[in-house]
This record gives sequence, structure tokens and C-alpha cells, in this order.
Amino acid sequence: MIKKYLQTFEVLSETEIDDFVKNTTPKKLNKSDFFIREGEICKEIAFIKSGTFRSFYTSNKGEEFTYCIMFPNNLMAAYSSLITGETTSENMQAITEAELLTIPKTKVDDLTQKSTNWLKVFKIIAEQQYIELEKRVFQLQKDNAVQRYRDLIEKQPQYIQQIPLQYLASYLGITQRHLSRIRKEIVF
Repeated sequence: MIKKYLQTFEVLSETEIDDFVKNTTPKKLNKSDFFIREGEICKEIAFIKSGTFRSFYTSNKGEEFTYCIMFPNNLMAAYSSLITGETTSENMQAITEAELLTIPKTKVDDLTQKSTNWLKVFKIIAEQQYIELEKRVFQLQKDNAVQRYRDLIEKQPQYIQQIPLQYLASYLGITQRHLSRIRKEIVF
């Protein structure tokens, strides 16, 4: 899976991909386990082989706000913490049992020293993350909750039932009650 993911960038050689893979470590997380918690420093990147994750932050009032849901065949990291070496304000928690392949930032840095192709790949990933963040902001400002829910169903239909109602509602920016009404209206 990870090899196919890395091949999609059409930049890396098989040797470069193999170097990445051999530096990964498998990790299993149970439902509700954390990949990273607020206040920690992100020192690794994870490829999600299986499972679903949510990224959330906690407000000053103690309310949790899910702002991102991550699915298999994607990379995951507390990106700003990984870059700056400072503590993160986000939490990344498994919604389901999950299998990851993790690679330490130090190994990623070694790979980028060996080949500029890795810099190209990480530039592409950063650009993709920015585009997704921009889409998310526009979606929250422009689309109504029904449209946001339909979009999620369209993009990730196989995982939608695995996401607990409270996380899904928070991600959509609505109450659980409102989400229940929307779910009754939409049959998928």
C-alpha cells in the first residue's frame, strides 16, 4: 500500500521508495488510542494502512472540535509541530482500530539529504495539504451542512458508518441532533 501511495507522485525511484519503506516501523493502535496529544512534539510521520482517525482540539471551555478526519492510504502528522519542533495544539485519535507505518522525522531528513526527489514529494504533499485545508475552509463557509455531509458520503462512503455521531457532527460544524435529521433525509 505505501509503495503504491509513493508511486503516485511519479518522482521517486524504486530504490528511494524501498529506502523509505525499510525505515518504517509497524504500529497498531486500538480504538481511542492517540497518535499524538496536545502538548507533545511530533517526531514522526505515519502512513495509515487501516483505520480512521480524527484530529481535534479542545477549546478553553473544554469542548472538543473535530476539524479533520483521516482515512487509510494517507500520511498523517501534526504537521506544524513536525516542521517547527514545537508542541502541538492538536490531538490525533484513532476512531477505529488502526495499523500504521511510522517513520521518524530524523529518517525523513536523512532521505531528503540523499535525494532531492524527496524534497519534491514533500513539496507536493504540502501543496496538497494546503489545498485540502483551503477547500475545508471554503466548504464550512459556503456549503450548508447537508452539502458537507453529502460530500463526505461521496468521498468516503465505506467509512462514514465507522465515525461516531458526535465526531461527525463536530466535523460538519453542526449538532448531533441536526446530523440525525440530515441522516434521516439522506439515504445512501
